Amino acid sequence: MATHDFMGKRILVTGAGKGIGRETVQWLARCGAQVIALGRNAADLTYCDHTLVVDLADVAATQAAVASMLPIDLLVNCAGVVELESFLDTSVETFDHLMAVNTRAPMVVAQVVARDLIKRGMPGAVVNVSSLAAAVGTRDHLAYCASKAALDAMTRVMAVELGPYGIRVNSVNPVVTLTPMADKAWSDPVKAASMLARIPLGRFVQPSEIASTIAFLLSDDAGMINGVTLTVDGGFSAG
Repeated sequence: MATHDFMGKRILVTGAGKGIGRETVQWLARCGAQVIALGRNAADLTYCDHTLVVDLADVAATQAAVASMLPIDLLVNCAGVVELESFLDTSVETFDHLMAVNTRAPMVVAQVVARDLIKRGMPGAVVNVSSLAAAVGTRDHLAYCASKAALDAMTRVMAVELGPYGIRVNSVNPVVTLTPMADKAWSDPVKAASMLARIPLGRFVQPSEIASTIAFLLSDDAGMINGVTLTVDGGFSAG
C-alpha cells in the first residue's frame, strides 16, 4: 500500500457508505487521518467513528451538516447516483436528481469547506470523483454522463478560482469500477464484455485503486497538480 502522511488532518468523504467512498475512508484512516464519513444511510456508516448522515439532494441540510464538522482540511466528493434510462426515456425528475447529487452537492459541500479554509488562511485540497462517462457517451446514461461532464467543468473553475488561496482541486475519472453502483449498470455479462474488450488491461477497476489515487491527489506529493482530470481506465482512452 502506498502511504501518505495525513496525521493531524481532518478529511471529509461523501458517499462513504459503499464502494469507492467506503474504501477511501478506510485508506485515508490507515494513513493517519481523522476521516468523517458522510452518507445517506446510518447503517452503512457503522464501520467509521466519525459520521454524518444527510441526503445530499437537500441543500440546506447538507450545508448545515458540513458546517457542523468544521474545520475540514481536505475533501473528497465521492457521492454519486445513477439511473439507467435512454435519451428518449430520460425524465426531468431523473435528470434533476442526478444533477443535484452528482454535481450540485459537490459544489455545495466544497463551498462550505473552502470558505472556512480561506477564513482560516489554510491551504487544502479537493478531489471530485467523476467518471470516464464525462467524456464518453454511454448508452442509457444520459443524465449520468451530463452530471459528470458538468462536475469536470466545475473542477476546472474551482481550480482556477481557489488556487490562489492554496486550495488545489482535481478530479478522478475511472472506467467501470467494481462497486454496487457499477453492478446496477454492468451486471449483464454481454454488456460488460463489450466494455472489457475496449480496455487494454482487460479488467475493470478495483475501488482500492481509486482510493489510492485519491490519497495521492490529496497529499503533498501532488502539490503542483491542480485542475487535472485524472483518468484511471486501464488504457481505454488510449485506444
